[in-house]
Amino acid sequence: MSRGLGRGFESLIPTDLLDEEFDPTAEETSKVSKLVELEVEKIFPDEEQPRRDFDEEALGALADSISEHGVLQPIVVVKVEKGYKIVAGERRWRATKIAGVTKIPAIVRTLDAQNQLELSVIENAQREDLNAIELATAYLKLKNQFNLSEEEIAKRVGKSKASVVNTMRLLNLPESAKKAMVEHKLSEGLMRPLITMKEEDIEAVVPRIVEEGWTTRRVEQYAAAHKQKSSTKAVKENTFVKQEEKLAKKYSAKVKIKARTVTFSCKNEKELRKLIEQLY
Repeated sequence: MSRGLGRGFESLIPTDLLDEEFDPTAEETSKVSKLVELEVEKIFPDEEQPRRDFDEEALGALADSISEHGVLQPIVVVKVEKGYKIVAGERRWRATKIAGVTKIPAIVRTLDAQNQLELSVIENAQREDLNAIELATAYLKLKNQFNLSEEEIAKRVGKSKASVVNTMRLLNLPESAKKAMVEHKLSEGLMRPLITMKEEDIEAVVPRIVEEGWTTRRVEQYAAAHKQKSSTKAVKENTFVKQEEKLAKKYSAKVKIKARTVTFSCKNEKELRKLIEQLY
């Protein structure tokens, strides 16, 4: 099936794939870049591609459009030993397979590993938006694997440095919270207030956020109240620290003062008997 390809390859050159101002492949423009029709079965996704979740319903809708109109925008691939690896356009490739179309328009480029990842991040961030955790992971790859600063990452994806930094901070959340973000499509704004909380507290509140459908404002209020409560508790717990240390040294026992109670703890019966004698 080749419907949608009859207008000529020139009309299929993507004009909105990247913002020219942030095009990390600018230096590749002078190199060989071919627009061709490739067999779908000879193409495979990139394992380093940051996107991991694809909405089945959205893919189905795109597949229907491809069946009727063809692929309107080429995917971008690089030639490798076993075929062609996708740099940008995996969603279009998947939908093409669902539609039963055997060929797809593709731009074959020569890109180094860094530009491949950058192009994938840019396409997803600017066009479809990765899940915040996936996007944060992609940013981290650019930072750690390719030694890019937050400013450089921000320039390449067309966002502010603050936006990049805040997104990457989500990776400090517990694994369960990050999993919940992906599974329940929890937004970055919703989860960001939890970042500074203790891991066990985050794990306790995330199920409530999901089940009760908390708003960003409610999460912010909860985090603020929790922070104040934790600070108050810490002050109360530290009030008798010096007294506890003094008593522990005097009686050779572990001492805990809480509210109006003083608790002595001994390692064994011998120490307990000695403590009782001292107290009497």
